[in-house]
Amino acid sequence: MVDPTNAPAPAADLPAPPAPRQQTIALVDDDRNILTTLSIGLHAEGFATRVYADGETALKALLENPPDLAIFDIKMPRMDGLHLLQELRAQSRLPVIFLTSKDEEPDEALGLAMGADDYIAKPFSQRLLVARIRAILRRSELARSPAEAAPAADLPEPVQRGRLKLDPARHQVTWGGRSVSLTVTEFLILEALALRPGVVKSRNQLMDAAYSDDVYVDDRTIDSHIKRLRRKFRAVDPEFAAIDTLYGAGYSFSDG
Repeated sequence: MVDPTNAPAPAADLPAPPAPRQQTIALVDDDRNILTTLSIGLHAEGFATRVYADGETALKALLENPPDLAIFDIKMPRMDGLHLLQELRAQSRLPVIFLTSKDEEPDEALGLAMGADDYIAKPFSQRLLVARIRAILRRSELARSPAEAAPAADLPEPVQRGRLKLDPARHQVTWGGRSVSLTVTEFLILEALALRPGVVKSRNQLMDAAYSDDVYVDDRTIDSHIKRLRRKFRAVDPEFAAIDTLYGAGYSFSDG
């Protein structure tokens, strides 16, 4: 028989922890099939979506009720993705990914220079897109409020290599004190090289640093990212030569 004086007190009703906020992705494309496919795939990954069929409609909505991230097609009627980004950047730092075609490299370069966070060429893997979205959102959250996003002890320290300074917590890069705007993928590749200056990293090693385990990309994709990295740094320093190529082996960073 249980002694009522020793019976455990009834458990107090504790408030349930708040549910995590659902992140919202805005999709801007004049192709309804792409909008539908992307929406279904992103809903399956736990995101909410808003869809817009043209840039003019999207611009007003993105400024009045910003999502967490937007994905733009470049080629659209009324207002294309480049014009939309230009108008958006005048008033907002909303993270943006461009969808491009393989023959749109000049537009990709212009979009990145105007402030896009990344681009993905069509046709693309849904897994690759989701991996890029999650990486950008993580870095965006840290950049907005690093002190609240993680304890100070958990934040990665800035990396200084000669004239290069990398701040992973804020996704900021400078060369000789001048800012260089990089996509998430470019940042991760550069970080992998700069953390071990002088050590040659193969394409496979750089792919491991820049992409999640379940994403496959052709190893020549790394070559394209290296070309863009060099081009961006040479825009602020025409003498930039810190990324070396060892043909047949890979790339290394020289901080001399």
